[in-house]
Amino acid sequence: MRNLRNWIIGAALCIAMTSCSLIRGYVADGKDGPNIFSFVHQVHDTVATGNQPFQFPVASKRADWIDTLHFFSQSNYYHNITFLEAISSKSSTQGVLIIQNDSIVYEKYWGDMTSDRLATVFSVSKSITSLMCGIAVDDGYIRSIDDAVTDYVPELKKKDPMWQKLTIRHLLDMRSGIDFDDVYYLNLKDFKRLRAIARLNYGHNTMKQIKGLKFRCEPGTDHRYESMTSQILGVVIERATGKRFADYLSEKVWKPLQMESPALVDLDSRKHHVPHNFGGITLTMRDLAKIGRLYLNGGLWNGQRIVSEAWIHQSTDYNTDNDGYHFNWYNLSNEGAKKAPYPGYFALGINAQVLYVNPYKRLIMVRIGVGNRNHTFVPNIFEQLSNCPQFPTM
Repeated sequence: MRNLRNWIIGAALCIAMTSCSLIRGYVADGKDGPNIFSFVHQVHDTVATGNQPFQFPVASKRADWIDTLHFFSQSNYYHNITFLEAISSKSSTQGVLIIQNDSIVYEKYWGDMTSDRLATVFSVSKSITSLMCGIAVDDGYIRSIDDAVTDYVPELKKKDPMWQKLTIRHLLDMRSGIDFDDVYYLNLKDFKRLRAIARLNYGHNTMKQIKGLKFRCEPGTDHRYESMTSQILGVVIERATGKRFADYLSEKVWKPLQMESPALVDLDSRKHHVPHNFGGITLTMRDLAKIGRLYLNGGLWNGQRIVSEAWIHQSTDYNTDNDGYHFNWYNLSNEGAKKAPYPGYFALGINAQVLYVNPYKRLIMVRIGVGNRNHTFVPNIFEQLSNCPQFPTM
């Protein structure tokens, strides 16, 4: 049995040696894959901020009572555990930030994390990319989200005929039909798919990879989450606006929202300069909370319209269609959870990067961490916490 196991491992390593992307990924991030500080190994663009940062004040009355609560899962993820057990020891949390009514009521950090340290939020980036799509629609760069992707990336017309059926709305709702999976574990059966996601994360020519994609079904047929769909959305935004994603993000979000720190956006390479919109945005926890504040206020920032209220509603209204996933934002119906009396919505990244917003309680909750593949329970914890009577409705 030991010889068989060694043979399998050896065979897997031999196959891996044929994939430059897998090798680059292993050298950069090791066997556990990327983490919130892996951006130091990546080529990236900088998202500039302005000169007058907005800072959340610290509330005079802190919500220390949170640490005494006990939580119970509807889906058997956890049973009778405290907030710190759920958020820290169980999930390698680096930081938790809770804001109500624009004031910080709870903030704790572990490990190397601090309030001003940059961290990659992985697929929370998809929700920020969705915001940029809404802004591009408002600006008139994108005529309609029911436009075909090939209207903005015309070279795809020469590829699979399905491209001309793929719309921006399909990208936003993860209904692209593209044959791609987010596979992160070494498995001989799934090696081809593992190599594809490694290529997306570590390859040097994303557009070449996109042009070679196939479809497993017609666009719009069903919902299946995968990262390539959001990557294509980022390409559409850049083509439509004629601007680099980082520059457009700076102009429309980072400067108007008075972010405290410049952000970073990973690139495939300096030569091709395609941003990793699917999972490569790096920022501070407090700046991420400002994205939540923008959504909480219906697309307004201190009276200035950043994105249309209609876009916010389409992204965040509680709706069980499409597995509770709309415009790259979730509600908890996607986990089969019962609708809370005061439901929120959230952006979610691998290893439980979470931005949760509850409009009824005027709450914003952020969690950043490492090493937790079972990330789904964190939004459940936040939803239960936000529905506690200690947080009154506003």
